[in-house]
Amino acid sequence: MNRIPEEVITAVLSHTNIVDVVSKHVHLTKQGKYMRGLCPFHSEKTPSFTVTPEKQIFHCYGCGKGGGVFKFVMEIEGVSFPEAVRMLAEDAGIPVTWELRPRERDEHAEEKQQLYSAHEIASRWFHHVLMSTEQGRPALEYLRSRGFSDKLISTFQIGYAPQMWDALTTFLQKREFALPLMEKGGLVAFHEERNQYYDRFRDRIMFPLHDEQGRIVGFAGRAIGDIQPKYLNTSETPIFHKSRLLYQFHEAKSTIRKNNQIVLFEGYVDLIKAWEAGVHNGVASMGTALTEEHVKLIRRYASRVVICYDGDDAGIEAAYKSLSLLERAGLAVNVVMLPDRMDPDEYITKYGGERFRHEVMHGAVSAVRFKLLYLKRSFSLHSEDGKLRYIRAALRIIAALRSPVEREYYLKDLAEEYNFSLDTLKQELYALLRSSQKLPPIGDNIGKPWNNGMNNRREEVTRPALRPAYYNAERNLLAAMLQDAEIAQLVQERLGDAFNVEAHAALAAYIYRYYTEYDTLEMPSFLVTLQDDELERLATSLSMEDAAAVMNERALEDHISQIKKAPMQQAIEYKKEQLQRAERSGDVATAVQIAEEIITLEKKLKDMQL
Repeated sequence: MNRIPEEVITAVLSHTNIVDVVSKHVHLTKQGKYMRGLCPFHSEKTPSFTVTPEKQIFHCYGCGKGGGVFKFVMEIEGVSFPEAVRMLAEDAGIPVTWELRPRERDEHAEEKQQLYSAHEIASRWFHHVLMSTEQGRPALEYLRSRGFSDKLISTFQIGYAPQMWDALTTFLQKREFALPLMEKGGLVAFHEERNQYYDRFRDRIMFPLHDEQGRIVGFAGRAIGDIQPKYLNTSETPIFHKSRLLYQFHEAKSTIRKNNQIVLFEGYVDLIKAWEAGVHNGVASMGTALTEEHVKLIRRYASRVVICYDGDDAGIEAAYKSLSLLERAGLAVNVVMLPDRMDPDEYITKYGGERFRHEVMHGAVSAVRFKLLYLKRSFSLHSEDGKLRYIRAALRIIAALRSPVEREYYLKDLAEEYNFSLDTLKQELYALLRSSQKLPPIGDNIGKPWNNGMNNRREEVTRPALRPAYYNAERNLLAAMLQDAEIAQLVQERLGDAFNVEAHAALAAYIYRYYTEYDTLEMPSFLVTLQDDELERLATSLSMEDAAAVMNERALEDHISQIKKAPMQQAIEYKKEQLQRAERSGDVATAVQIAEEIITLEKKLKDMQL
């Protein structure tokens, strides 16, 4: 926590309004003293995400996330606490001058910073070579012939790595970058026989690859001539991890969040052409199949995904694999079906961007429809046996749907397409349903299915379990303590750390300590002291309650009494369970002894209530 000077944190908080920060990612509507919107951290149909400008905090009643402005930036941007402070400081115009103590400094931080700088400089150099030199002219003419305007080339900072042996190596060396580090970062390679460094990318069109924060971390190089491989990407480096990054995500994420939808492409060129056509919520995997890490990133920003891969066999296979991964994460998925085995680039070039948006993108089929179409490819539908086997396999896909309406919809289609009666298919379907096991719930807000954007197929609602009286009493006390120093002092004197819930006791300790230094509790600065996700969520949730106003002396005593009684009540309940077991087993002596212990405990409990 002491890595950044306290005065810097205070200055950042005083110059930052959480409403302004959250509004960049969430559409907020004023409701009384609160601002509300759809939670950016889970899918929901009814806004339960609340920002309290007065206290400079956020809290979601759906998923439970909450905290101050630093926590919001950490969650939304996927950064650490120091990085969140740094980002907000820069936004507020506060000079970032602090340094971490040597023992706290990431041992690789300086090395990474050098690599970020080298990649940024290399990107500008590649772009200059493409646009302003004779060596880059053939590559520039090739791009223009493929429909790339100079504006588009500039927007995506596309460049060209010349055919020369060590042009970039020399360029970086003159700027005093250590070549061994540049090799580690994937910009140069070392030739053992010649005992010298040379350019890893040569005679290639260069696409810079960015991380989530917009820093260039690698390159994708497409060969111009006959050299192999045709595509050469940066390998894994200290700053480049292709299984975690999506091309153009840094630029697309605001549109993705606004639309609650992300479009997945296979290639960089497909994405760039689609972007020019008006699809600004698109991303592409960086030369690899979709991974679990990609899906986690997607889920943070959207609940709906459109897969727009090539229309050939390889593209369809890749779409099917990605679909399974996305659905397992509870995402709603549609799939674009491009005609004539075309890829998005070819379709846009032939038919134009407007037709691509309105006919192709808007015509994306549902996940179920795509699975049925994909399934057909495995059967010979010209034979009766092939048709029957396909229908049985299709029924298994339909049986997995939870909504009776959806099941009937696809059953009708199947019946009409193959001239079967709907009743016959229903009988077959019901037989499958009876034999199948109960399916797990779908959604990313399982605890509150009533507000689950991914829960359209689930109809049963599980109600939250009732909390014991002492649990609610502890929450009420803590909520009042957050708002009133005098109440906190009284609780410390009369109850101390005797809270029954571990998290409640921990939060109480932080509150006691905070009031030893300050007369009033300011939530943004208090949350910074916690440095614990669970405690931050708890404190934020409690601060939404106006408990101090109703916490008079009588209420305070009642709450403390309820908390103190809880261990005794739990002991009595445990003894009663022991008594029942002894009686069932016929152990009379033990039963009598336990009964006497219960009487003693109940007398002590009664004395506590006097």
